[in-house]
Amino acid sequence: MAAPAQASTAGTLVIRNIGLLLSGDLANPILDADCIVCVDGRIRAVGRERDLDTDRADRVVDAQGTTVAPGLIDSHVHPVLGDWTPRQSQFNWIDSFLNGGVTTMVSAGEVHTPGRPKDIPGLKAMAIFAQRSFLNARPAGVKVHAGAPVIEQGMTEQDFKDLADAGVKLLGEVGLGGVKQGEEARQMVAWARKYGIQSTIHTGGPSIPGSGLIDADVVLEADADIIGHINGGHTALPQDQVRCLCESCSRGIEIVHNGNEKMALFAMRTAFELGAPERVILGTDSPAGSGVQPLGILRMVSMLSSLGDVPAEVAFCFATGNTARMRDLDCGLIEPGRAADFVIMDRAQHTAGKDILDSVRLGDLPGISMTIIDGVVRTGRSRNTPPAERLAEVVAPG
Repeated sequence: MAAPAQASTAGTLVIRNIGLLLSGDLANPILDADCIVCVDGRIRAVGRERDLDTDRADRVVDAQGTTVAPGLIDSHVHPVLGDWTPRQSQFNWIDSFLNGGVTTMVSAGEVHTPGRPKDIPGLKAMAIFAQRSFLNARPAGVKVHAGAPVIEQGMTEQDFKDLADAGVKLLGEVGLGGVKQGEEARQMVAWARKYGIQSTIHTGGPSIPGSGLIDADVVLEADADIIGHINGGHTALPQDQVRCLCESCSRGIEIVHNGNEKMALFAMRTAFELGAPERVILGTDSPAGSGVQPLGILRMVSMLSSLGDVPAEVAFCFATGNTARMRDLDCGLIEPGRAADFVIMDRAQHTAGKDILDSVRLGDLPGISMTIIDGVVRTGRSRNTPPAERLAEVVAPG
């Protein structure tokens, strides 16, 4: 995606004086490093400042001893056009998510579009339009991967090839349109996969008019790449079916904010029992009837850590590196070559936690002091999180 013209990614950014560096990688969630060097919007080097070349910095951020993590990824949103959602008749919802640390979003279908076309030429045209629209204009700088058509009966292999040739890389939630039977969905998912289009399936009870119950049998037969909102969006499947889905395939286990909290914890614990925590990814499934949730991903991280007895640094991986790898994104991990997308945080003022990780384990949210996308500072102190004890700041190079 191209960055907005007013926010050049050219030059060198140095983030120094990092107190805690979260990598996003389950295998090594905390890095022994206090400095990151980024060149032209990508990470060039990570390590100790004394060992890195920081002399040519054009921009310097002093983290003030606080925590730097990859920008958070929301694996399940329903955008429409720019920073507006007709679902709640609300503007600037994406900007609010950025203030919650989310730097990348993945569309699960632009299903809230007024008058959404369901004929095949229309749905293809809308998908291509959405993909192009969010490619050309990033609301608040956030990377929105959109253009996710909801499949309908009568689509052929050529339709999927046409979509892929036009740049579409996602399918909207299987089950939100006319295709609801496992066998029919499986054929279309296979066509999509053949042409490099990733699929997500609706899981659980109906969420919007036109959707319906998608149970474990349909999910398994369709074999989509991501088990969308395995904890329901909003109504979850019975526990035995959730376990069956976790055990019977190797696809992504997506847990969302706008779902059943008990099933969220059950699905995560089941993934650990199976030795497959790398399959767990997080989304909000918003905008929705319950509104938009700017802090939804942070709240999921806190809930899964505090109630699920998972180390906070591991829970952050669900919202960063796990999703990046499952979704084939170039962000979400702090390693050379990745996009320079970061969120800088500290423990919230007056939390009982002795540090940021302890506070998250206790169920509190951290305070965000800065977000960075492609090496460009996008926000300072968050207007939505609790105030951080210490704030990162932009300082003069040298």
